[in-house]
Amino acid sequence: MASALKIRDPTVSERTIVVSGLPVSLSKDQLVKRYFRDEGGHVEEVIYPSRTKGLAYVIFKEKKVAQNVIRQKKRSLASKPQLTVSPFSEKVFNYVMAILDLSIFRTQIVLESLVTDLKKKIPALNFSPLGPSGKISVQGSFLAIMKLKQALIAKAISASESNRKEDAGKRRNHSRQNPGGVLQGRETSAAALGTSVPESARSQATLVLDTDVFLYLKHKCELYELTLNKYRILCQESVDGDVTTICLQDAHGGSRPSGIRHVKELIEEWAQGLHLELRKETLVLEGRGEREKRKIKQACEQLRYRYLGVLVT
Repeated sequence: MASALKIRDPTVSERTIVVSGLPVSLSKDQLVKRYFRDEGGHVEEVIYPSRTKGLAYVIFKEKKVAQNVIRQKKRSLASKPQLTVSPFSEKVFNYVMAILDLSIFRTQIVLESLVTDLKKKIPALNFSPLGPSGKISVQGSFLAIMKLKQALIAKAISASESNRKEDAGKRRNHSRQNPGGVLQGRETSAAALGTSVPESARSQATLVLDTDVFLYLKHKCELYELTLNKYRILCQESVDGDVTTICLQDAHGGSRPSGIRHVKELIEEWAQGLHLELRKETLVLEGRGEREKRKIKQACEQLRYRYLGVLVT
């Protein structure tokens, strides 16, 4: 407990980094030897295991060492499954609990199998036993919960696409069995029927991102548009509250699927980096007077023009 309280000291927190997604069986010495071998002599203390499964706090003797580690390790540690490194901040949720209702997937998959699959994909999370109604409690780091959110949305999108293809198949079978129906529908466009377009021409990739991260990527990162133009990728965006779904398609009709995969990987890498670095401040205007609202908006505009890295939405 004393060690956990220690990192809340401002002089200590600035020298502290957070590493999540670590193997549960790892000891403190193994953690330092495996992931911080070069910085081992600069480590003051390691808090592990902690309250959050797979999450460790590493305190360095000097602030500049911690900052260097964050810059260097973000890329090297990110290559290891589920492992992330970030600066410690009390403004960031390091431990989150959520209650999920998985009953909506009951018609597509056995829920027990879904939970088992999620445990394998995101081992940093703690799952309670699955309830008969399909509800389950999940605990873990904020980043792990975000990965869970993306995995479930991707699963829902995949199930929706499977249902759409199944319905299209049923319509084709029905048309073959009823030639008259084919004659009646001959004027319908091939695109609407989805039968005359080869699967390769509909090659695409789907990403699910945090809306704030996506907006920053789109409006503040020139590489985003440059990369889409370079590989001639068409991008369809669908914003739904905190989540944005991006559909990438080849402008050449699917002739270069490798380009889509590469662009998807780049966007995922950029989004992960921004998720760790960005800080968001929400200013509530509701309930304030008109004069105060104007002052807040003017301050935001001044910040945006003075600091080009600030995005105001």
